[in-house]
Amino acid sequence: MKFFKKELFTLFAHVRISGRVQGVGFRFTAKLAALEYGLTGWVKNKMDGTVEMEVTGEKESVEAYLDSVQAGLNASIQVEHMEIEKKEDSSKEFSTFSIE
Repeated sequence: MKFFKKELFTLFAHVRISGRVQGVGFRFTAKLAALEYGLTGWVKNKMDGTVEMEVTGEKESVEAYLDSVQAGLNASIQVEHMEIEKKEDSSKEFSTFSIE
């Protein structure tokens, strides 16, 4: 009987989020969720009212995290649009998930 090791692929995502995402605890909630998924990266407010983030980790975890971000993370947050740029096996690495 052969056993196959599940390969873990790293996924990097650069995301720009618009909607009701500033002044509603988005960055703090996004950080907590990222840490729960075991992800690293950063999140920051932009002058145009959007939020930008970079996140990296196991592909399945990044995908699940992005789904939860799209859903709004909490009742005060309303995501209208997410622009997502993904790369598999990116060389970008972060030590934790930070709020910038």
